[in-house]
Amino acid sequence: MKESSYRVEYDSMGSVQVPKWAKWGAHTQRALQNFSVSPFKIHPEMRNALALIKLSAAKAHERSGSLSAQVASAIESAAREVMTGKLDVHFPLDVFQTGSGTSWNMNMNEVLAYRAKELLQAEETIHPNDHVNRGQSSNDVIPAASNIAARTAAGTLCTSLNSLAEALERKGAEYSGSLKLGRTHLQDAVPMRVSQEFGAWAEQIRRSVVRITQQLPALEELPLGGTAVGTGLNSSAAWAEQVAEGIAAHTSIPFKCSTNPFVQISARDEQLALMGSLNGTAVVLMKIAQDFRLLSSGPRAGLAELELPELQPGSSIMPGKVNPVIPEMVIQAAAFVMGKQSSVSIAAHNAPLQLNIMQPLISHEVLTSLELLSRVAGRFETECVRGVKVPTAHTAEAIEKSLALITPLAVRIGYDSAAALAHKAFQEGKTVRQVVLDEGVLSSAEADEILDPEKMCGK
Repeated sequence: MKESSYRVEYDSMGSVQVPKWAKWGAHTQRALQNFSVSPFKIHPEMRNALALIKLSAAKAHERSGSLSAQVASAIESAAREVMTGKLDVHFPLDVFQTGSGTSWNMNMNEVLAYRAKELLQAEETIHPNDHVNRGQSSNDVIPAASNIAARTAAGTLCTSLNSLAEALERKGAEYSGSLKLGRTHLQDAVPMRVSQEFGAWAEQIRRSVVRITQQLPALEELPLGGTAVGTGLNSSAAWAEQVAEGIAAHTSIPFKCSTNPFVQISARDEQLALMGSLNGTAVVLMKIAQDFRLLSSGPRAGLAELELPELQPGSSIMPGKVNPVIPEMVIQAAAFVMGKQSSVSIAAHNAPLQLNIMQPLISHEVLTSLELLSRVAGRFETECVRGVKVPTAHTAEAIEKSLALITPLAVRIGYDSAAALAHKAFQEGKTVRQVVLDEGVLSSAEADEILDPEKMCGK
């Protein structure tokens, strides 16, 4: 008789068949059958945050004597295996599931219980709820894990953004003595320094980092110990504080117990605020990438004031064409994150009474946004900003041809007279310098003094 490839697991609803190789139990199996509707699974940061909570919880229970040292140690070892990616295959559940994230929590509880028992190599029972989930509820664990994961990933994003800002500043410094034409309304404006343009982009990125950083303290508050609705039933404040301290020690981030767990269980305001800052970061990245596209347009019939690294052929029909592929990647990724902002806003609104019921979606949207923005910022830096060049002879020529050079003369001869000279230069195809000399408005020495682009650029 052929041996079955399944084993039988039991829960309060009865028995269920689970693949023999799987380390999950009945709850996970039921969820797998109910919710497999998308390719989106638990984010690795979220999975690791859940494992870290269970590890720290087991340690705290061992200290209090509510778990034996042997059982606690086995749970801790299993949790470490999860955090190193060793058990990834045993976390198959969809993002779209019960709104509390109970199935993610139970998946973690079941895998750790199963693996801990394997590690003990004994008959001693380790129960997913009674041991791994002791003192906890999905309602406090899932929002706590979401905060831990988002706080960790936000630090990575800030590092990537700061590096991008530094690269933009270095590139501006590389052309510190060069000038270019400014533009407003996509029309010629007064001259500016190349370093001023790059410096403005860098400052936008740095201000994005500030806005993200302002959200971090709220993410460091964890509603652990609040259990089902925030009252702390079946848990203890002292135990929860020990768990938070363990998480803080492991991550070197000052996590602490929430001052009001009712808030973080019933609502996801800190995730919403963080997503708002990520949306702002996406807007900034899109603006800068669009600027790179415009300034690199051409190369012969466009602005051609930036030369981007050539990374790949740009057309299947036009030989020699090269496109601004990295800026276009950034733009698409930014649009993707902006859409996620709408998703999180809708999800955060769905928090009737004492529980937000779209927590898995919020976790997924926030964490994938953080990860994507971090990677995009890194690629924008390494594959585009570092290698970009400014054709300084071309930018100097554009300044000399610009009608905006008339601007400082308006102070001397009046706005209307200066405008008339600008129109004359445009109609006759001459430079402003040629017209003011032809009209005798300025001497050659005065023209060199007043129409000096360097003096129009400020500091």
